[in-house]
Amino acid sequence: MQKWHVELDDAARKKIKMVLRSKNEPMESKKRAQILLDIDESDGRKSESLNIITAKRGVSQNTIVNVRRNYAENGVNAAIFRKKRKTPPVPAKVTGDVEAHIIAVCCSAAPAGKDRWSMQMIADKIMLDGIVDSISDETVRLVLKKHNLNHT
Repeated sequence: MQKWHVELDDAARKKIKMVLRSKNEPMESKKRAQILLDIDESDGRKSESLNIITAKRGVSQNTIVNVRRNYAENGVNAAIFRKKRKTPPVPAKVTGDVEAHIIAVCCSAAPAGKDRWSMQMIADKIMLDGIVDSISDETVRLVLKKHNLNHT
């Protein structure tokens, strides 16, 4: 016996068909939208069995159950699209304060015996000043590029 039932209304079907026609939506969203159409029980229709949908869509039975549950609890958008993270999994190492220090070092006079700062020298200086624990020369390059600073 199924705990969650999917009965799509016209607005939900329209949304699903727009997702299926879209070229910008990822395949995962399109598969979930198609699964919703497969498990629709509105107008007295009978939902296809889990085994048939699994074979037809190339997904696991858990995916079908999760789509069914997400639709029943949170609606069509929750069933089709992934939930956005509130915070990134790893906080950004380069903040505005770190960017300001990188730019300040880049614009300052080069060390004695050098014509200009190299990316690695800037990274080393930022670490020696205690601004960050570690930073790569590539990160320094990207920060300077972001601010359109020509380092030559």
